[in-house]
Amino acid sequence: MNARAARTAAPTGTSRLLTRPMLLLLVASVGGMGSFYLLLSVLPLYAATAGGGGVGAGLTTGAMMLATVLAEPAVPWFLARFGHRAVVGAGLLLLGLPSAVLSLWSSFPLTLGVCLARGVGLGIVVVAGTALAAELAPPGRRSENLGLYGVSLGVPSVLGLPAGVWLSDRLGFEPVFLLTAALTLLALPAVAGLPARRATRATQAERLSGDPDGRKGDPDPGGRNEELGGRSEDPGVRKGTPDGPLGAAVNRSLVRPTLILGAATFASGVLVTFLPLALLGGPSHLAVVALLVQASVAPLARWGAGWWGDRHGSSSLLLPAVLAVALGTAGLVRLESPVMVIVSMVLFGAGFGAVQNVTLAIMFERVPRSGFGRVSVVWNLAFDAGMGLGAVGFGLLIDRTGYPWGFAVTAVLLLAVLGPAWHDRRYVRAETA
Repeated sequence: MNARAARTAAPTGTSRLLTRPMLLLLVASVGGMGSFYLLLSVLPLYAATAGGGGVGAGLTTGAMMLATVLAEPAVPWFLARFGHRAVVGAGLLLLGLPSAVLSLWSSFPLTLGVCLARGVGLGIVVVAGTALAAELAPPGRRSENLGLYGVSLGVPSVLGLPAGVWLSDRLGFEPVFLLTAALTLLALPAVAGLPARRATRATQAERLSGDPDGRKGDPDPGGRNEELGGRSEDPGVRKGTPDGPLGAAVNRSLVRPTLILGAATFASGVLVTFLPLALLGGPSHLAVVALLVQASVAPLARWGAGWWGDRHGSSSLLLPAVLAVALGTAGLVRLESPVMVIVSMVLFGAGFGAVQNVTLAIMFERVPRSGFGRVSVVWNLAFDAGMGLGAVGFGLLIDRTGYPWGFAVTAVLLLAVLGPAWHDRRYVRAETA
């Protein structure tokens, strides 16, 4: 049976996705990402209205993403040393509590400091959560489990992105800062039920079969296939590949998905940071509605892409997903048209949600289970680096071009990764033939 056939047949099993550890992971993720999304578009507004302008707005997102990128490579080591409970708990606190300081004191340097602390917390939560979601997946349903995890990250964006902008406009910034801190404190009890240490192949087998040795009914007791569609060795994994995050980064089969994800999140960083500013003075609440539409469509597309990927292969969605992101960004050239803005957000949300699941599933397929932590680091590094570079780069660009031309340039950059998306699709076809 080839890899595509294995993926198609696998989902017929009865293993549950929502086990107790997975449910608690989702609760913790919702709390952490709720605090992240609630301030994601608010802090740029806060900085811009305080005199920072477009550059200051971009620097708030850029500083947070810089801290995230610097923190993420260390997360697997912290998980191995201290376990999921302590590390995820610390990440939640860093995401939420520093924002409360801004309700007491106001200055641009302090705002950047809060963004840096939140960035470290974000890096911890997303790397630990992504790796654990992959490890907790039942056999043959990893893409679907990752899609479910993606929905849990998307629900806070549906509520948090527009709610943060709306609340700050109605009540001011300080109540939003305090609400952000409260969300992470409410999520802390769920952390106590997470696995103390990294989930292993044996503990998963025991959970699924009740066998204390973790080998009952395991067709691959040596662990050689590593759930790679029945293949004993993944062609993207070469002998001599270094360990650690660098080992995953130099895996040639991961380069194109990483590049594609980084380009899509570059556009996302532009959108969530500057769309509320670009629509100031336009129709009332258009920015809130646009963010709500994009945030609602993205998690549904991410889950749908996971469902499709387990049955038909994730690679078939890669090219249309990138194209949807590019077209959605290009549509924002017509900022004067509310209809065009909303249609663009539908396209962007659908493409961006699919890109997230497809690239993550493809990358997990190309490494053994022992490499899941490293793939989580690389994927999240690409995600956060792209978002930070998009926010900072666009902030520098719009002072010269204005918003419509800035969105047009961003769309052209996205079109440039259609080539890698096409080639990666052909790579997977050849691999699974």
